[in-house]
Amino acid sequence: MTNTTNQTFPARFFDDIRPYDDSEIPAAMKRIAQSELFHQLAEFVFPEKTIEEVASILNEIKTTDEFQHRVMYHFNRSVIRRSIRHFTCKGLENISPDKAYMFVSNHRDIVLDASLLQNALTDHGLPTTEITFGANLMCHPLIIDIGKSNKMFRVERGGTAREFYRSSLHLSQYMRNSITHKKASVWIAQRNGRTKNGIDATDQGLINMFAISGGRNKIHALAELNIVPVAVSYEWEPCDILKACEIYETRRAKYVKRPGEDIESIVTGILQPKGNVHFQVCNPIETDELAEFESLPPHDAIAAVAKLIDRRIISNYKLTRNNRIAHDLMNNASKPSARYTLQEKADFIKRMNRLSESEQREIFLGIYANPVNSKRTIK
Repeated sequence: MTNTTNQTFPARFFDDIRPYDDSEIPAAMKRIAQSELFHQLAEFVFPEKTIEEVASILNEIKTTDEFQHRVMYHFNRSVIRRSIRHFTCKGLENISPDKAYMFVSNHRDIVLDASLLQNALTDHGLPTTEITFGANLMCHPLIIDIGKSNKMFRVERGGTAREFYRSSLHLSQYMRNSITHKKASVWIAQRNGRTKNGIDATDQGLINMFAISGGRNKIHALAELNIVPVAVSYEWEPCDILKACEIYETRRAKYVKRPGEDIESIVTGILQPKGNVHFQVCNPIETDELAEFESLPPHDAIAAVAKLIDRRIISNYKLTRNNRIAHDLMNNASKPSARYTLQEKADFIKRMNRLSESEQREIFLGIYANPVNSKRTIK
């Protein structure tokens, strides 16, 4: 298959969604250092340094790459040190440093799914990625400056059908331009918003969005994006209690987010103990695999690609002891399992019992048990 599009865009065509370019970084660093929250951030990322030393580091940063390597890398190391027992990432040997990819990940945490991958890429000598960033999260000037300095680009949500199509096309054009012209990899979640119930499923609309900027042949358009599924698993699901409560409330009425709820989820996800965390970078989806779908009607071809990504993610998802404990509890397994101890089971039940309603606890079990069910049913 050959490239389907050589479209070029005016210089400022993506200014409304793009990350900062390097010329904008020094001013952003000054604003970050002057923020009222700077002291708290500095103490979290660089606990061994004085505020003046951290401000000096920011003053020296002139590019997005420097910001990722000199600040965000240490932020991720601080998260790992404070809240993760073991962090592992496998599969990066299949990624070429000379090629740009579309990393499509299951989505369990607002920040960490993308952020921790950047450290794994850096440790493996690979370029970091640009990262999608929901417009709803750009709710504070400091978050905007940190996000756009960290190669994050804006994803619009909502609006009328016409507005949604226009923003989807614009986003698709931006990502295709990044991968095929800038040779910069992109990270995006497999669906709009985090998985709340433990069921990882790729949104077919997302795959269609990938394709709409690449010409009439959707399979050719997808092939040039070099899609790489990523399977992320946390022993303790970030925001598990909050997710169970949200699903519980959603079953009773239309769910409306509280003011500041997204920030609460970000902070909880960062600080909550997560146990063992594993990232599996799956084999890239090859052109030959996509070519098998060329004879299908466009809608069926898109569905087949989404299913292919699902198979990669679910089959490579690393089950944890909590997944197995929850599955056994849901199925009233009577025999003790060699895969976890009685104390680990008791710890899981203790956390679950922080939820007061039986239905909430049932939802909590589902969050952890569903990955086991998915592995048993994926085809």
